Amino acid sequence: MAKAPVLTPQAEDFPRWYQDLINKAELADNGPVRGTMVIRPYGYGLWERMQQDMDARIKAEGVQNAYFPLFIPQSYLTKEAEHVEGFAPELAIVTHGGGKKLEEPVVVRPTSETIINEYFAKWVQSYRDLPLLINQWANVVRWELRPRLFLRTSEFLWQEGHTAHATYEDARDFASRIHRHVYADFMENVLAMDVVLGRKTAKERFAGAINTLTLEGMMGDGKALQLGTSHELGQNFARAFNTQFLSKEGKQELVWQTSWGSTTRMVGALVMMHGDDSGLRIPPRLAPVQAVVLAIKGDEAVLAKVREIGDRLTAAGVRVQVDDRTDTPFGRRAVDWELKGVPVRIEVGPRDLEGGTAMVVRRIPGGKEPVRLEALPDLLPKVLEEDQALLLRQARERREARTTDVRTVEEAAEAAAAGGWARIPWADLGPEGEAALAEQAVSVRCLVAEDGSVPDADDAPGNVAFVARAY
Repeated sequence: MAKAPVLTPQAEDFPRWYQDLINKAELADNGPVRGTMVIRPYGYGLWERMQQDMDARIKAEGVQNAYFPLFIPQSYLTKEAEHVEGFAPELAIVTHGGGKKLEEPVVVRPTSETIINEYFAKWVQSYRDLPLLINQWANVVRWELRPRLFLRTSEFLWQEGHTAHATYEDARDFASRIHRHVYADFMENVLAMDVVLGRKTAKERFAGAINTLTLEGMMGDGKALQLGTSHELGQNFARAFNTQFLSKEGKQELVWQTSWGSTTRMVGALVMMHGDDSGLRIPPRLAPVQAVVLAIKGDEAVLAKVREIGDRLTAAGVRVQVDDRTDTPFGRRAVDWELKGVPVRIEVGPRDLEGGTAMVVRRIPGGKEPVRLEALPDLLPKVLEEDQALLLRQARERREARTTDVRTVEEAAEAAAAGGWARIPWADLGPEGEAALAEQAVSVRCLVAEDGSVPDADDAPGNVAFVARAY
């Protein structure tokens, strides 16, 4: 009788595979309130690594971290009509506190444009106060009707940046810098994710923004996932909150603003872009554990050697964990580490010790081979960089292979239904075609210029639309 697979195969049921993997790799669990999640230590370790790297990149752009309250007066949201209309279905509103009805209901933070603008209006007086560059790491609540762990939850973790500038050009350029130098560079070079950088259509734009820049990735089943956005807010919020400054010419002027964010959704994207039927595949530059050294048996000489290997690899700059839990069967431990996607396993038993070798198992390309013990400190850093590059290459090749050039709405819908993306000239699609696609649960993920750059306007000549079904 054939042994049942540890995970539901992707080809059989991709959503089920995803849920199986989130559970068995111990990334997260459902919270007690529908739509919430408990992020388990291994999953949170991935988020911590993402957070640390991105925080350094954000600060390198001159941004400082701050924190703003979770509760926002409902009246703040009503000041920017388009913004509140965009978020109205997702709002969680508190009407009672301390056993009494509140004089004014408060909204649990869905995003912080309104409350931050309340304080920007106090802090900005002169052009000398600009640019004002603020970021916060926080949780937000958006009441989710169809929750899925990491991808869509009623509460999730994120960073949200908010900036104020003296000119439109300065704000525009800053939003673009975050889009490319922070988000795209991090996702490609750390997460090994292939992302398409583009501009959202007017229909898909962030509520209250004049332009939204996006990063879209193709998941293993061909659907699209939005991985981060950077918004030009123009002067919409400045006008609503009267955020003004005295210019060099002595005139009172409204500031120009941006906001931008990325979330724990990136953990879900990591699973769906890189995972396979054996579990996760964690990019080495991100992995909290890059190599695990496993003792096959509880022989004292073996245990001493795996600890020595761990120390030598740590000294070589590799993030290592020694697994000497020989009271747990070796096969079970090997499967667990494979599920968790640790890039390299180094397996050592009595026979390996006699031969002066260890079995090196590479999770990302697959395969294993014996390696001399003294060669490990030089080999591992090279192997990890090779595997980092391989993940990005595989993701890019999949997206290119599953993207079809089309010219009609019908062809675009067919390509999306077949589990891929369609690329269509915006001149052939337009807002009417976009609306027709929406009726078939297909959306325009972004607009890209003919040369692959991000276009300056929705209707710029040569714009191409990427179309797909999305999470």
